[in-house]
Amino acid sequence: MASGYRFLVADDHPLFRGALRTALSGLGEGCEILETGDFDGVKSLVEENVDLVLLDLSMPGVSGLSGLIALRGMNPSVPVSVVSAHDDPETIRRALDLGASGFISKSASMEEIRRAVRMMLDGDVYTPENIDLGAEADPEIADLIQRLQMLTPQQTRVLGMLAEGLLNKQIAYELNVSEATIKAHVSAILQKLDVDSRTQAVIRLSRIGAEAIAQEN
Repeated sequence: MASGYRFLVADDHPLFRGALRTALSGLGEGCEILETGDFDGVKSLVEENVDLVLLDLSMPGVSGLSGLIALRGMNPSVPVSVVSAHDDPETIRRALDLGASGFISKSASMEEIRRAVRMMLDGDVYTPENIDLGAEADPEIADLIQRLQMLTPQQTRVLGMLAEGLLNKQIAYELNVSEATIKAHVSAILQKLDVDSRTQAVIRLSRIGAEAIAQEN
């Protein structure tokens, strides 16, 4: 069924990357599996005609759901499944609200991983069974997610680059646009996030990352 698909496995634990590779290899003939252990690798590989990204929440270069946000901005057409040991309803719901196509628990069996991947390749959303996702209990996070959903993919990408500490001229160079265009994007981001400065925008974004990491540790 999954013949010829290309997957990107992004996790900083080699043993778990190996387990995912084994699960994916059982899907069909001709599947190609790219691997990386840090977010720089994700950024360099996600443009290579990938059919599905399996993204760990925490790895060098990124923390928590901020990695998912940045990835959705870089390539919004590529489905992304979050893969995490922390599979509470809050993290799963937030990942889906921020654009994930599914959530796979690191405790999932090989067959469950394969079933999840098949569903996402078919365009469906996968979540672990028998979990009530409920509603967001933190009003600040709920407001932040709603505001992040208002950003265009390019604005989301710019926000992710602001979080990396890049200057406007560096972002302009990376995206091959004018510095004036980046300034316009930053102004729109500040307005949509209801903040007064790029520093405040990055701090607001870090709440998404900090929440997940605080729960995982």
